[in-house]
Amino acid sequence: MRLGGLESLSIFRYRVCERAADPAAEKFNKPGRHIVKTKQAFVSAFTFLMLAIVVLSNPRAVACQDQPAIAKDSIQVTAFTVNSYGGNYDVWSWVPRIKFRVNGPIASGSRLYVEFTQPGGKPWVKFDCDTGEIQKGYWWETECGGRQVEDKSTTAIGAVNFAIKLRNELAGSDSTLFTGKAKVEKALSNESGPKAANKFVYFVNHDWNLPIGYIYYTRDSVFGWDYPVFNVAFWVRGEAVGIEPHIFYKGQEVGKIFMDGIQVGKPSCDAKVENQTTHYVNDSLPQKAKWARVECTFYTVKRWDKTQGGQPNSREMFMTGANLGEYEVKILRANRLARSIKFTVGTEGRLDWSITDGNKLGNDRGIVPVTIIGEQDGQWDKTAWKTDAFYGNPLNGFTAPQ
Repeated sequence: MRLGGLESLSIFRYRVCERAADPAAEKFNKPGRHIVKTKQAFVSAFTFLMLAIVVLSNPRAVACQDQPAIAKDSIQVTAFTVNSYGGNYDVWSWVPRIKFRVNGPIASGSRLYVEFTQPGGKPWVKFDCDTGEIQKGYWWETECGGRQVEDKSTTAIGAVNFAIKLRNELAGSDSTLFTGKAKVEKALSNESGPKAANKFVYFVNHDWNLPIGYIYYTRDSVFGWDYPVFNVAFWVRGEAVGIEPHIFYKGQEVGKIFMDGIQVGKPSCDAKVENQTTHYVNDSLPQKAKWARVECTFYTVKRWDKTQGGQPNSREMFMTGANLGEYEVKILRANRLARSIKFTVGTEGRLDWSITDGNKLGNDRGIVPVTIIGEQDGQWDKTAWKTDAFYGNPLNGFTAPQ
């Protein structure tokens, strides 16, 4: 049996309404200092963590919205398996759990909440999410559902509709921020014996994520946007292990630095988002109903060096801002080629944000198509992105590789 997971989580951050420097907008901005404050509240553990980071920035302006908006690619809907149904512990059921981020402002007296229908459209559950008052330019992340509503569990599977809403008793308002649809499936658990026949583990199918990737820069830990680092993110089905990224420019691998014959500053990858079951499933299910978003950082690939006087090792770094044109990231997974991500870098290292902005995703990452290579992801729905992406809100202007 697997741990059910944390049910009450909220994160409050200062979100600068700016992107890494875009030459088209630099004339409106001057280099300056911005404080990024992070506060994590883990209610179940009574733990509060405040982290203040001061960074240098040379930003591209991005307008902050005047109304709260959901960062669409932050939404993660999963199924929480309940070890009973109607008091019968030989039958398992499920309830929804959701995690998402809201870009502020969120006014005083506001409360985020989510409504789900059962497969077939019958009204089902409604639950509140931890909500904080935040100003324009900040964002709030929360997770809710799961154990909050386990007494309302169901055994039905299929498409479930949901809506993220925001009500305010002080203002007398109630608005819908996002509507979506999740596809719920089930598989037998890894338990055995005569009473295991109806012990199903429930999960949301996230195959639609696989062809959708992200490219973006992040601040250097010391020099901020004066020395930004290149990153790529993509999804895998199954265990996110044995991931090895390589970046190519005009067909030649770049970003490799050696010292005494040993490569230094190698890129690293981590599974930043993991959508998996709350209980272990039967071994007969390939990839065990797991999906993970892997994010890789190329420490030796920078956009530029605008630090005062320049960095001593910047001549060894590969600068995208000085090398415009076509790139490809190739991903090895368990020593086998598994992904190809192609993109183009424009003037001064600019990445293409057109799909992100055109679909109002509410983040600072460029969307790129991902080619899935090999069979390590098992049998997956190669057309799901057309209808199921972002929970029934497919991307305009995006086409997955064939």
